[in-house]
Amino acid sequence: MPSSVEDLLRTLAPQVLGTLVRKYGDFDAAEDAVQESLLAAAQHWPQTGVPAEPRGWLVQTATRRLIDQWRSEQSRRTRESLALRQEATPKNVSGQDDTLIVLFMCCHPALTPPSAIALTLRAVGGLTTAEIASAFLVDEPTMAQRISRAKQGIKASGVPFQMPTNEERAARVRMVLHVLYLIFNEGYASSTGSEVHRTELSGEAIRLARMVHRLLPNDSEVTGLLALMLLIDARRPARTDAAGELVPLPEQDRTLWDQQTIAEGVALLNGAVGQGSVGEYQLQAAIAAVHDQARQAEDTDWPQILVLYGLLDQMTGNPIVTLNRAVAAAMAEGPAAGLALLETVDERLAGHYRLDAVRAHLLEMSGDTNAALTHYRAAARRTTSLPEQRYLATRAARLNLQADTPEQ
Repeated sequence: MPSSVEDLLRTLAPQVLGTLVRKYGDFDAAEDAVQESLLAAAQHWPQTGVPAEPRGWLVQTATRRLIDQWRSEQSRRTRESLALRQEATPKNVSGQDDTLIVLFMCCHPALTPPSAIALTLRAVGGLTTAEIASAFLVDEPTMAQRISRAKQGIKASGVPFQMPTNEERAARVRMVLHVLYLIFNEGYASSTGSEVHRTELSGEAIRLARMVHRLLPNDSEVTGLLALMLLIDARRPARTDAAGELVPLPEQDRTLWDQQTIAEGVALLNGAVGQGSVGEYQLQAAIAAVHDQARQAEDTDWPQILVLYGLLDQMTGNPIVTLNRAVAAAMAEGPAAGLALLETVDERLAGHYRLDAVRAHLLEMSGDTNAALTHYRAAARRTTSLPEQRYLATRAARLNLQADTPEQ
């Protein structure tokens, strides 16, 4: 399928779903019908050409599929079916874009993050169940069940198809951003499997973040999240070497970074100033910008990054943020400062591979080779990412070689 057709279908998918849910009120059945209409379009449009009104074509096809479902499941009387059939061929489709409403429904607080992620990729991203299952390394029936439970959760919640009230909006927008952030993170740094990143996920998160930003251009955290994604994704060409192995940030060839994407991210971040109170995504974007604007690793303004991580740590209380803050402290003030910070999260992150990995790195900086070896090996055993495992094992092997080599 040509990429132009695929991009168009992904853009139209939530709009068509919104039209059907608004009209018929059944999110579950409407979502299935929209997926069938997208599949039909993917099969026919490359041969017949994109229709003059692609959204209307999809709405009409999806509506017919929806009504066919109802006829099959409920054996409606002939006259009711005919009445519905008459409604199934609308000559004019409303130009209202319901994408944001659909996204808010998929990210309903009643759903768990994994369920919200899966449903968002399906209903808003236009990905098939098989594609989502493949991205998260689970079988298709498992993912189908997860998506089905999510749709049932929305149905059971009784949430109306409309934008949340002003009182609900802050929490709902926060959930939307959190889901997009999780999708991006899993795509940029895969937590499981053999790949360093999955561009189909990070790219989809960026596309959806752009969509939300167009709909809410004055929301500073929406702007901050989009800026963050762009500033981090700009480094992707340098994150792996020719063999596909992980290259850590200090060792990356910065000439490979996408400067145009960095410039866009910085401009968005600067534009968010004054739009509202500073939130966690803006702070993370500011940290990413400091990294991206350093021509060489040794030019990085670590004191500034340490200050920003301090603010972020105070704002979120997230122990992973404290880990990153410890690295910044080690770079700005010495490894002892970073190691002291790690002690504050030992209990909360007990058994997490990243705690061992960061501690190993700081111990290596301090010259404690034996202790660093122990923690590199522990981190390699605990991670579920094969590229991370190979990188950590390689670090341990190098230290072990140095330890076994007598001084000259």
